[in-house]
Amino acid sequence: MAQLLSLGLRRLRQPKVIAEVLGGILLGPTAFGRIPGFTENIFPSVSLPYLSLVANIGLCLFLFLVGLEIDISVIKRNARMSAIVSLAGIALPFGLGSLLSIPLYHHFIDPSIHFTYFMLFTGVAYSITAFPVLCRILTELKLLDTHVGIIVLSAGVGNDIIGWTLLALSVALVNAGSGLSALWILLVCIGFTVFLLIPVRLAMLWLARMTRSTENGPTMFYMTVVMILVWACAFFTDSIGVNAIFGAFLAGLVVPREGSLAITLTEKLEDMVTIVFLPLYFTLSGLNTNLGLLNNGITWAFTIAIIALSFSGKFGGCTLASRAAGYSWRESTTIGALMSCKGLVELIVLNVGLQAGILSQRVFSMFILEALVLTFITTPLVTALYPPEHRVRAGEPVPRLDGNELGQSDKASLVMTEDQPWRHRFTIVLDKLDHIPGAMALTRLVVPQRSPPSDVLSSATTTIDTIDKLKLPTVSIEALQLIELSDRTSAMMKSSVADSLLHTDPTLGIFRTFGELHDLAVTTSLSVVPYDEFARSVSEHAQRHVSHLVLLPWVPPTAPTLVDASNRDQDALGSPKTPKGDTNPFDVLFSNVAVPKTDTPPTHSQFVRDVFAQSKTDVALFVDTSDRSGVRFGGFVHVFLPFFGGPDDRLALEFVVQLCLNPRTSATVVRMVVHESGDAGLGEGLERPPAAHVEDRRSDMAQATPHTESPSVVSTLAFQDTVYGQLTTQTRLQSETADNLLWARFTQPTPNDDLSLRHALARIRFSDACTSAPVHTTLCHARTLRETASGLVVVTGRSRRLATSSHHAEMKRMLETARTPGLEGMRKTIGDVGAAMVAAGSASAVVVMQAANAGPE
Repeated sequence: MAQLLSLGLRRLRQPKVIAEVLGGILLGPTAFGRIPGFTENIFPSVSLPYLSLVANIGLCLFLFLVGLEIDISVIKRNARMSAIVSLAGIALPFGLGSLLSIPLYHHFIDPSIHFTYFMLFTGVAYSITAFPVLCRILTELKLLDTHVGIIVLSAGVGNDIIGWTLLALSVALVNAGSGLSALWILLVCIGFTVFLLIPVRLAMLWLARMTRSTENGPTMFYMTVVMILVWACAFFTDSIGVNAIFGAFLAGLVVPREGSLAITLTEKLEDMVTIVFLPLYFTLSGLNTNLGLLNNGITWAFTIAIIALSFSGKFGGCTLASRAAGYSWRESTTIGALMSCKGLVELIVLNVGLQAGILSQRVFSMFILEALVLTFITTPLVTALYPPEHRVRAGEPVPRLDGNELGQSDKASLVMTEDQPWRHRFTIVLDKLDHIPGAMALTRLVVPQRSPPSDVLSSATTTIDTIDKLKLPTVSIEALQLIELSDRTSAMMKSSVADSLLHTDPTLGIFRTFGELHDLAVTTSLSVVPYDEFARSVSEHAQRHVSHLVLLPWVPPTAPTLVDASNRDQDALGSPKTPKGDTNPFDVLFSNVAVPKTDTPPTHSQFVRDVFAQSKTDVALFVDTSDRSGVRFGGFVHVFLPFFGGPDDRLALEFVVQLCLNPRTSATVVRMVVHESGDAGLGEGLERPPAAHVEDRRSDMAQATPHTESPSVVSTLAFQDTVYGQLTTQTRLQSETADNLLWARFTQPTPNDDLSLRHALARIRFSDACTSAPVHTTLCHARTLRETASGLVVVTGRSRRLATSSHHAEMKRMLETARTPGLEGMRKTIGDVGAAMVAAGSASAVVVMQAANAGPE
């Protein structure tokens, strides 16, 4: 029930706890319980004690996880501010709750219940903040690294600790029966807490280090000790008159945080608690909730008053305290809205009060509705009060996207000028350890060598005197590690300790070491977001750090893995192919032989397409074919670019020219001129290449396109292309003009050109080819170049939008002839030319370029 409800509520960006509470309510007398015989058959009265026992076991484990989630060091870092906001968020709501308890008591509570007890439970329910749900909302809204998120997180920790202390005091007073007994219980509880937090905590840290649990995760012995500690603490607090959940909560605080031990412990327990135990607790809570009891005007009036006063107390107290501490009104109201979140924690408080006989079922149902409403409005209210353009992140001067608050250095590096036309600010995306080889190869490819090796200094294009004159930029690389934010508590814990994960994450560590070995300025960042937000996170990160190019490694679905290249047949594309039926499906179960991997999850291909669609920055996709034969990124590399025209191909041409700044890189650029052929059968079988006319066009282009000194020609290197609308005759002519100008610019260098540009162009051979089957001609060129070049890298434009020509018919014939799995999906991801190159295995690597998506997709 909860899983089904969460599917719909997730689209509204609501936390899962709302679906769980609603699911329990629907199973109770509010909805399904009204069906004759439903409750008697599904939840018979004889089963309720057993269900209650299992649910309470799960609740103790959940409170243990809540204790693990709380990091007391967060309070220490923001002690003054967190104390002010936390105390204001407790005092005012507690006072309002105590005030409202007077009429509530007289209208709905049995006079045999002491008013003091009822007032305490009402005040605690008002003053509590749901810390687990608060962490989830902060993470999903990307507020953890903002000033608001930091203060709310630290204040929420303090609020949670004080709230559980007040709950323990309330339970002690109820169970004691006299003031002296309550004082004794309180003193014993304080002494037990001090005993746990000092000697026991130090002993647990020592044991974790001795068993190396802080390095390799908790051992079996350490897990056993932790579980014994949890149940021992729960038993002790329950035996002295305080609820068992308080002891479990204290046990979570005792576990050391060193080496991500708390996160690893959470990962081992959370699935069982979330899937098995907590649903039972929500079900029992729902069986005690009957919204049908809210059946008259006075009850609804009190319900509205409960909701209004609860929100006003939290929102007003935290807002005023934040404003007095120096925050703006926008930030202060956001803090107040976040601190008003209730969730599961208030549900636990209310159930404790119901079990103790302090709350009636009607009052319990009224407060349950209040908790649901306040939790539901938190996310939309925060989104409206604190939109992304007004957020201020801690610890770094963030450039505004509107350009009003950029620093001087960012202003200088944002626009590539004629004096410095090369892209030198890169964002490289790392979301899997498998992509590290591709990320390293792509980085080595795009970073020019500032000091060429001795074996190329004697060339005609590079001398010692001219090296110092080359205007090579200082490269800056932002490595962004993406971690999926799932429904698990451990994922939220990782997001709250993202700063420490930056230094311990293995993927970032490997890439950071790679940068140090190659003298690259690598800055690492980590983002914990839902998988659906990966592409948006990449786009926002690139904009925020003023990147010129997003580098994205990708392993295609048809990348051959664990297959000997020397024993493969050729398909109609000329690509290596494993014959159909050679793989025994039972080998997966019974054989030790590795079975070739031919597919990757389609969700990652969708992520790549989303990056292309949402990125406002140029994107370079490195397609890792897993074929490193003959290529050494850092050694001599030959680049091949088939130039068809359009914004993506123009970006690819500029990219190839920049690659050739490296003296070890040379290139061949062929401009494909497509003409219609009267031979209908040409290219159907593709057994042989069609007739292609190839010649050097530097002299011809000089006649076709007169040379001009227009600055717009030079700016094609430094600025983004013109934004074209729908592909009409006018926009096609504009695009063809831009193609011709850029082609003329690079095929006709002048002595006035920048020295680095002339040296790069000297390593490029330009030609063009006239053909009616351009994709097949491109494959033939690539195969010819790979036979002669030591390592071939193909660079091509994606051309999924504003393409100058369509290859649909030719690709359709190839799909009918070739039996390469996943080729149609690759076409959607990397375009026709890139897909054909990967499927044919014509290059050691393929780089697919897309210009900044400033126009319609």
